[in-house]
Amino acid sequence: MIDWSQVSELHDEIGAEDFDEVVALFLKEVEGALADLPGEATEPAALEAALHFLKGSALNLGFDSLARACQEGEYAARAGTPGAVDLGAIVRLYEDSRAAFLRELPERLAA
Repeated sequence: MIDWSQVSELHDEIGAEDFDEVVALFLKEVEGALADLPGEATEPAALEAALHFLKGSALNLGFDSLARACQEGEYAARAGTPGAVDLGAIVRLYEDSRAAFLRELPERLAA
């Protein structure tokens, strides 16, 4: 679900102080993007762009499962089948990933 090597690499690159800011910004931006997700009845290009943004954000912070789900949805929207995208599942996957990330982060960074 979480690519902890990516998290560790990001933490090492930007330092502990800035890492907390990046995590807070990531969570805020992703939650905003999820709240603003266009429905499947909208223009497929709008859904594709929203999922592309979410995928990139997820990859930056190591939310691998979320990134894969967003990529699949992005491809479906690009193919003109936005109805095949389960937006509820993407939101739930973010929530599960966020919970696992926040729960395990202190232990992972201490190691």
